[in-house]
Amino acid sequence: MFGANFGAIRRLIRQNGLDNHGSFNWVKIADFELNIGIELQGLGLGMILVVTLIGFLVHLFSLGYMKEDAGKARYFSGLSLFMFSMTGIVFADNLAMMFIFWELVGVSSYLLIGHWYHKNTAAEAAKKAFLVNRIGDFGFMIGILLIWGSFGSVNFVEIEGLLRNGNYDEGLLNWSVFCIFCGAIGKSAQVPLHVWLPDAMEGPTPVSALIHAATMVAAGVFMLTKVLFLIEDAPTAASVIQYVGAITALIAALMATQQNDIKKILAYSTLSQLGYMIMAVGFAGLLSGGEALGEEASNAGFFHLYTHAFFKALLFLGSGAIIYACHHEQNIWKMGGLIGRMKVTSFTFLIATAALAGIYPLSGFYSKDAIMTIAANKPLLLVIGSFVAFLTAFYMTRLCVVVFFGRAKSWSAEEAKEVPFLMLVPLLVLTVGAIFAGQTFAYSWFVPSKDIPHPEGVVLPLILTAIAVAGIVAGFFLYRGRDQEPYPVQVLAKKFYLDEIYNILVILFQDAVAWVAKMIDRLIIDGLLVRGGARLVTEIGAVLRGMQSGNLQGYAFLFGVGVILVLYIINAAIG
Repeated sequence: MFGANFGAIRRLIRQNGLDNHGSFNWVKIADFELNIGIELQGLGLGMILVVTLIGFLVHLFSLGYMKEDAGKARYFSGLSLFMFSMTGIVFADNLAMMFIFWELVGVSSYLLIGHWYHKNTAAEAAKKAFLVNRIGDFGFMIGILLIWGSFGSVNFVEIEGLLRNGNYDEGLLNWSVFCIFCGAIGKSAQVPLHVWLPDAMEGPTPVSALIHAATMVAAGVFMLTKVLFLIEDAPTAASVIQYVGAITALIAALMATQQNDIKKILAYSTLSQLGYMIMAVGFAGLLSGGEALGEEASNAGFFHLYTHAFFKALLFLGSGAIIYACHHEQNIWKMGGLIGRMKVTSFTFLIATAALAGIYPLSGFYSKDAIMTIAANKPLLLVIGSFVAFLTAFYMTRLCVVVFFGRAKSWSAEEAKEVPFLMLVPLLVLTVGAIFAGQTFAYSWFVPSKDIPHPEGVVLPLILTAIAVAGIVAGFFLYRGRDQEPYPVQVLAKKFYLDEIYNILVILFQDAVAWVAKMIDRLIIDGLLVRGGARLVTEIGAVLRGMQSGNLQGYAFLFGVGVILVLYIINAAIG
């Protein structure tokens, strides 16, 4: 899979250069045309590398992880559907085609999250992911319609050309970008639609590595880079994007510090890092001083997407190896001492943790520094980003100290042993990416060297390194030798009670509206109009039936009454 896609892309690049494009007409109604097209550009090439390489490694890892699963064929079918759909998003040359594959990604995600559908938690998580994403996707669809109404096209190149002519309404453009961003809020799990991602950990761990760490959740960030030219001229929407990303990064990092499920810790970490990326892309819009960062902001956000895909996929697959070795135990407080039993897995996991924390010279250092350099344009966001960097190093150190060091805290940890070689190969390959993906030689094949974000000066990199080290030291000394959470913070453990708040809102609004609709249906529509009408006809029929007695005297009497009634009416009319 990876070899075929990657080789085909490289051949196209050699033959035609970076900006390859090809399409055919799919729908033509009067003046409206919709094409299915393939567009290859710099960041698209980076994204397809992430999708196909990590997709291939996840398939390889799954051969071992899902070996004994009864639904293995169904699992790999869903995985392949996802790969097809995600590739379609990357190659799309227009918003309509992207939206079609966007929805296919949602379907395949639903199928994979609910793979173990016999578990109520998995079935509920799949439904929750599907429904929450539909909210964001509805906004995305409205944004596409607004863009089409404004420019008469949904093709990226055509829209950009029309936009550069200056014939547009800025207010409408801001609303259009905001609605399109709603799609990213859902798919990339930003506040307030972030609640589906932690629950999605009910799916098999390789699914979490592919969909909920490296590809599907990054689709929102990639989509924003595709409509960068719109964000550049929509300052209000760009500010919303910045702050939504920053708030998500902060809230998710705080929640991660109190989670006990190893996969949910990584899920909240993913939310936080996606917030970083979204925030950076938001800086593509015009700043208060009138300066547009444009591609500089986009490249910084995508740079972190690119490096994050390697070390976060490594962390998820590493957690999968740990769960597999510990007999499917996911509570970190029931592990411990695994560094002596799973040396290779532990080594790769610790490397990925250091990359996520932003330790020099690993890949995460370069991409995080690029984002913080962008965030320096707004001091408040720089402070938030720096605090999130501290929290990231802190909660990941907490996880590693509890899982890998100290004594084994359960029989499952005591019996853990290294996973089969087939599952170790993806871990080792991703470790190379976690170390070197941030280097210029690894990133410049799809982004020109002059456009690659890199540390400028030494002050900010030194400060960020010091922040990461402080988080690691704090996590190590607070959690070494602990057998349970020493500093429980319920509001963080309960995820700011956001799920409970949503449940209340559902009860107040959805359930209340459903109850009113049920009462209207039962009492008015069914009770009065349908059944009531039927009862009225029945009663009238019963009365009339009583008159049909077959008694001639009765009939003569009714006839006489009728004649008298008619004469009375005629007399009243004449008089």
